[in-house]
Amino acid sequence: MTVEQDFLQISADRLLQSMSRIEACVGQLTPEQIWQRTSENENAVGNLLLHLRGNVRQWILNGVGGADHTRDRDAEFDARTGTGAAQLLGDLRSTVEEAAVVIRGLPVEKLNQRTQVQVYEVTVLGAIYHVVEHFSGHLFQIILLTKMFTQRDLGFYAHLRKPEEKISPSALP
Repeated sequence: MTVEQDFLQISADRLLQSMSRIEACVGQLTPEQIWQRTSENENAVGNLLLHLRGNVRQWILNGVGGADHTRDRDAEFDARTGTGAAQLLGDLRSTVEEAAVVIRGLPVEKLNQRTQVQVYEVTVLGAIYHVVEHFSGHLFQIILLTKMFTQRDLGFYAHLRKPEEKISPSALP
């Protein structure tokens, strides 16, 4: 496998892993917590889910894959209530799965091709890197909010603890 092929595989895998972690977090939240904000300059988990879907669709499905897409980025952040967890997660999951297919199927020769996304002219490699990094950043916001709301350790890194420090499987969500 070339480094370019490895980059594509790792990028798709990382998006899918991050999606699974988002599902684990949102599955522990109440409908109220999904849309809860402590101030107007913060985003609720629901806003982050809408925003991630819009970002992946715009940058990967449209910018890299060439699919038609119209995005209302402001509406992703303006929402104060909306659909429930199942719809939000289902929409995001299907978008991430579509993006993983586009990324995995991309000929490595296209990584240096330039594309226009929003106001940015970037390489396809740059667009993919942006999306994976951006998705991870918002994943960690969702993890933090979930920990704050539930007061629980989510156990994502429990396997790294010393045996005497490991969380009991029954304590995991």
